[in-house]
Amino acid sequence: MLETKQRDVQVLPIGAETTVLRSRTWDRLKFEIEYALQRGTTANSYLIQADKIALFDPPGESFTEIFLAALQRRIDPTSLDYVILGHVNPNRGVTLKALLEKAPQITFVCSNPAAIALRAILPDHDLNIKVVRGEQTLDLGRGHHLQFIPTPSPRWPDAVCTHDPQTEILFTDKLFGAHVCGDQVLDEGWATISEDRRYYFDCLMAPHARYVETALDKLTDFQARIYATGHGPLVRYSLILLTQYYRQWCEQQKSQDTTVALIYASAYGNTATLAQAIARGITKAGVGVESINSEVAQPSEIREAIEKSDGFIMGSPTLGGHAPTPIQTALGLVLSTATKTKLAGVFGSYGWSGEAIDLIEDKFRDAGYRFGFETIRVKFKPTDVTLKFCEEAGTDFAQSLKKAKKSRTPKQPVGDSQAARTEQAVGRLIGSLCIVTAKQGEVNGAMLADWVSQATFTPPGLTIAVAKDRAIESLMHSGDKFVLNILEEGKHLGLMKHFLKPFSPGEDRFAGVATQEAENGCPILTDSLAYLECTVENRMECGDHWLVYGVVKNGKVLQPEGVTAVHHRKSGTHY
Repeated sequence: MLETKQRDVQVLPIGAETTVLRSRTWDRLKFEIEYALQRGTTANSYLIQADKIALFDPPGESFTEIFLAALQRRIDPTSLDYVILGHVNPNRGVTLKALLEKAPQITFVCSNPAAIALRAILPDHDLNIKVVRGEQTLDLGRGHHLQFIPTPSPRWPDAVCTHDPQTEILFTDKLFGAHVCGDQVLDEGWATISEDRRYYFDCLMAPHARYVETALDKLTDFQARIYATGHGPLVRYSLILLTQYYRQWCEQQKSQDTTVALIYASAYGNTATLAQAIARGITKAGVGVESINSEVAQPSEIREAIEKSDGFIMGSPTLGGHAPTPIQTALGLVLSTATKTKLAGVFGSYGWSGEAIDLIEDKFRDAGYRFGFETIRVKFKPTDVTLKFCEEAGTDFAQSLKKAKKSRTPKQPVGDSQAARTEQAVGRLIGSLCIVTAKQGEVNGAMLADWVSQATFTPPGLTIAVAKDRAIESLMHSGDKFVLNILEEGKHLGLMKHFLKPFSPGEDRFAGVATQEAENGCPILTDSLAYLECTVENRMECGDHWLVYGVVKNGKVLQPEGVTAVHHRKSGTHY
């Protein structure tokens, strides 16, 4: 079974004098929203052995020991000339220190923001750093004349892609990746990981769509036959199509008529992780996000984002009992720019105190802003439960904005038009009333559903339409487990009313409801007519819903004399 595999490093050639070293784990690497599908991940590093030897993106400390052992079997580490960094984060420090101990002559090649971060991570070392700003190149010999493309974003202001014209490999760092672990190095049969790629984009790229689009424009100037990604399979067979998808997904985000400005600073990465989860919840609800890192953003950028947004959310760590200076500056800009009709939100992380969070909340409250969710305060590192809470808070915030905008839009009279007649006809479709329940670790979810239909005989399977903004949607990806609880006519109103009510972020959906655990670990509602234990086999994006196909693994009728409850509608425009 995959769960029992140990971490390892997969080493394979991918081009002339070019090798990939894929540090692999089948476990979830850390608590961040983009890892939530729990497919494992690979941290991809690359080695070019020409007249000069260059190593791209050594992995974080989770892989330090096994990575260095694999590298040493490939080269003598003392001969290493360059370490090229697509971006810098603190968890790479352990690996970089170990490399410096073996090869103190290493020259690090990175952007200027990355150089600043690198010196902070390795303060006790006299570092050789070559800063690249786009015009510089690096000649490794034998035709490997590397070109550098800055691709900064609020989350990675130091990001750089690298192009090798000799092999036509484009080292894309965070772009075009996926958190999925397997034996495949390239993406043959790539359709099987389409869902993982889209989820990775939605979590990491969607809040920075404008910056991603700028990066894509830059990359068009470089001929590439392989995208050497930072995570997951390398992109070869779907290179053109995935690039097109990235543009389509970016355009979807930019074209949203409702937007949120999400402004934050992050000392140790925890506040950025919360921001990412909140942004994921907002984009799920069909609202655009402009994510802004106040540590690198210009005041004009913050002011412009606030002016065009329908709501704003601010997040901050607490350092020495205070908010960081960039947050204090951004707070002043928000208070002087945002009209009182805009919805506000506050979140943050802290170690021993949370004064910065209180400061922002008090300033917004005193200024008369309405809040889209209760202020989120997280001590130390977030957990899966925390991230789910943040995602749901983001969705609630987005839904509140959409409702407010809808209430301001004049209603059009409904006449006997063809559209009205079509809506009425669609509404005559009926479905079984069911409750879908799911659980993963400490996170659970449930929703009332009547867009349910049997789909296959062999294997027995069914489809469920799940709205993109449903909280349970994040628990309904390929491989996930769920239970479909079919309600009984005449005894369904209690359960129906319970699961129709709005739940606050993180609220227990099953409080006061009789349940027992199914074999797949999800809740069975014991007052239902029957239940089916299912595994998600596939899902397809359909407008404002996901169509989830599940294979039935087990089931039982609890009330043999009962009849299935059904839902009759008069309109096809709502449930």
